[in-house]
Amino acid sequence: MSSIRQYTTTLAFETVKPGLHHITTEITDWVTDTAIKEGLLTLFVRHTSASLLVQENTDPAVQTNLEVYFGRVEPEDPGRYLHRSEGPDDMPAHLRAALTQTHLSIPVLDGLLALGTWQGIYLFEHRKQPLRRTVVVHLLGD
Repeated sequence: MSSIRQYTTTLAFETVKPGLHHITTEITDWVTDTAIKEGLLTLFVRHTSASLLVQENTDPAVQTNLEVYFGRVEPEDPGRYLHRSEGPDDMPAHLRAALTQTHLSIPVLDGLLALGTWQGIYLFEHRKQPLRRTVVVHLLGD
């Protein structure tokens, strides 16, 4: 009979510019350290101007295309937004985060993240200045 265990941590990531920051290795290493073989991993970014994505991790053109797309969808245009107190990139950052995800759930099978062949986990930074972003990580399983 197996018993369900749970582990939590908070991982910090330093971003230096907007865009997709690959964090799969840090997440995978933490999951491996828990020794959970079967379970469910939950990730939650604790910010309103950053998000999380599972996305293509082989061709960097995919990340570039995503960044260009979101720049067109929510451009930095001070006349377009009421909220401008934190700079011209702040409100577009909030909107980009609203259009993406602040949390992810990923199964763990045989001790590994059940990601597809071409999938990776990304912290999507939407602000221009360097920031310290935190992701709460929770794993439940046996």
